[in-house]
Amino acid sequence: MVLNILSFFIIVTLCASCGSRKTAGGEQGDTLLMRHAQLLQMVDFGSYTEVSVQNPWHKGQLLHRYFLVKKGAEPDESSLRQRGTVVRVPLTHTVAFTTVHASLLQQLHAESALAGMADVEYVHSPSLKQLCKSGKIVNVGSSLSPDVERIIALQPDAMFLSPFDNSGGYGKVGELGVPVIECADYMESTALGRAEWIRFYGLLTGREHLADSIFRQVETNYQELCRKASQTKTRPTLLMDKLTGSVWYVPGGKSTLGSMLRDAAVSYVFADDTHAGSVALPFEKVLEQGSTATLWLLRYESPLLDTYTLQTLLSEYHGYARMKAFQHGQCYGCDTRSSLFYEEVPFRPDLLLSDFITLAHPELQLGSSRYFIRLPQ
Repeated sequence: MVLNILSFFIIVTLCASCGSRKTAGGEQGDTLLMRHAQLLQMVDFGSYTEVSVQNPWHKGQLLHRYFLVKKGAEPDESSLRQRGTVVRVPLTHTVAFTTVHASLLQQLHAESALAGMADVEYVHSPSLKQLCKSGKIVNVGSSLSPDVERIIALQPDAMFLSPFDNSGGYGKVGELGVPVIECADYMESTALGRAEWIRFYGLLTGREHLADSIFRQVETNYQELCRKASQTKTRPTLLMDKLTGSVWYVPGGKSTLGSMLRDAAVSYVFADDTHAGSVALPFEKVLEQGSTATLWLLRYESPLLDTYTLQTLLSEYHGYARMKAFQHGQCYGCDTRSSLFYEEVPFRPDLLLSDFITLAHPELQLGSSRYFIRLPQ
């Protein structure tokens, strides 16, 4: 009897994990369950995997459909090409237009598949820097104005680019006949949603088992941190970042950072905002809502400074002195030039969530923070 009940639950679990789907030609496929990502749908048809990327700016519309065809497999490619972009996997000679996705390939132990890269001056990973310096990874220039001739010479099998709403396409790069992998992961509304895209990139690089393993560990870590944070009795108010020129870019309330701050059990001053990305605000607006925040976390770059201090911050703008967190010395900074913040966090949100909880709830004794340090006088 116990065995029958156990068998029943196993069957139910398997049915919940993956469903079936047929193509127009009658092929049967297994839908791969996405537990958090809202913009990805993946269906395994054996010799190929169909991946649908939803348009994050126009609900209900498709941004791109891919057919990841395993090398050596021989499906009807002419039929597939009529319905989407065919990509032969695993990829072995790619170009990444962001340091985020170049670093992700490294996390997947697939850096050997990285032939070219844009914006190499923003690379912080020592090993990636060395590969760029040695020429094993070719510098293809700025992501906004890439060297098309260098890209052509590399003969890449795919290019990783981040899409933007109303961007008008990818210019000459998009006309090369090379598959463009539209990395819309940054438009997911939750941190785990974005992190789950590693499963898509794992399929592209032939590292699907490693990708699944990494994501399961990230998910476990993240959910355990959420559980600990939910048990705290305090909810400190928190402000993020600082002025860039005359504008203060704050994480939108529906952004991945906004969702992480909720998970960290803090009261983010712009939690009610409805934007999924950053929001540009004048100082007066931030002062109005954030002057009483008890905790201030900011990101900065200091190529010429050994130490970034409260006085450094004040020298940039005198109005910061009106912030309660500044007055009480509760300002914590992350030097994005010397840390791996931008390269690690998108697909390891558990690391950043741990920082948020560590600083907001020291009573939990999670240890030292990874990215943020308290700014000295």
